[in-house]
Amino acid sequence: MTPVAVLWFPARPSILECMEIVEVNHPLVASRLTIMRDARTDNAAFRAALADLGMMLIYEASRNLPVETFDVTTPVAVAEGRRLQDPPIIVPIIRAGLGMVDPALSMIPDAQVGFIGMARDEKTHEPVPYLEALPEDLTGHTVFLVDPMLATGGSLIHALRLLAGRGATDITVVCMVSAVPGVETVRDSGLPVGRLITATIDPGLNEDAYIVPGLGDAGDRLYGPRNIDLDEL
Repeated sequence: MTPVAVLWFPARPSILECMEIVEVNHPLVASRLTIMRDARTDNAAFRAALADLGMMLIYEASRNLPVETFDVTTPVAVAEGRRLQDPPIIVPIIRAGLGMVDPALSMIPDAQVGFIGMARDEKTHEPVPYLEALPEDLTGHTVFLVDPMLATGGSLIHALRLLAGRGATDITVVCMVSAVPGVETVRDSGLPVGRLITATIDPGLNEDAYIVPGLGDAGDRLYGPRNIDLDEL
């Protein structure tokens, strides 16, 4: 799977020398993304396409993870086997990020999973946090922060601060559709993001802070309209 572009942006604080942005170019990535963009796609087909695309992006995100070698006995002889030295911790931003958990675990079965819950305030377009279930200490661990959409970057910034507060310094963000304003927000945040893996970078946002052309509300298209009272959070 060959990235179409690897773009390097200098991070302002000294915690990072650069953030690598990988927009994955592959016919299968493009076909699943097209299904997800199509307004005619129902919930079931959307979930299936998201699951396929999630596996492809996790594959790319895992490309440079360290491995250890060991001997494995085949029916014929002994061969050199490889396995991940330290599987990453998968952290979805729920609710939409839940759709990426099973695809990630199908690729990395030994991964641990943490959860960060945020809902979008439709009036202010700001994230409203309601759940934090993470390992106590993330020092020395690789974290894959997964969310289908990177729009304004508000939810990701909140999640990144939580992860950094628990000692995470090696974070890869995996999104399916990213908007330029959100990418710039994450890039300039000074938070420990080593890489952003995405299927596409869309040019902008509309007046409701939805990605254009985007694919709509990923959570609604996965699970149906949400039913949550933000005033009770």
